[in-house]
Amino acid sequence: QVQLVESGGGLVQAGGSLRLSCTASGRPFNDYAVGWFRQAPGRECEFVATLYYKGDFIGSDSTYYTDSVRGRFHISRDSASNTAYLQMNGLHPEDTAVYYCAASRYMSINAAAYAYWGQGTQVTVSS
Repeated sequence: QVQLVESGGGLVQAGGSLRLSCTASGRPFNDYAVGWFRQAPGRECEFVATLYYKGDFIGSDSTYYTDSVRGRFHISRDSASNTAYLQMNGLHPEDTAVYYCAASRYMSINAAAYAYWGQGTQVTVSS
């Protein structure tokens, strides 16, 4: 079992930046792939980014982004604090949504693959 708590959402103008945090408790984040998803009003939950810890002997983490955020968003993790991050730069009004972090035993863009979810944090981008 792992419990996830997100923070860092807020209101920002178009072109601005926010950094979302997702702190895990119960088990090390390194045991899981981390995913960020978002849901805007009236829309389905959308995959944003995912990261899988490849291990100290293999190299850097494996990451994947949806096309609309690639080059603007960056997913990362810090093992010492058991926290994952989503750095969001160049925000657009269409990025407005509730953002959720989630944990899965394997890397996936499919929300159904993630067994553990945080409560969500609101991101609002004004034009």
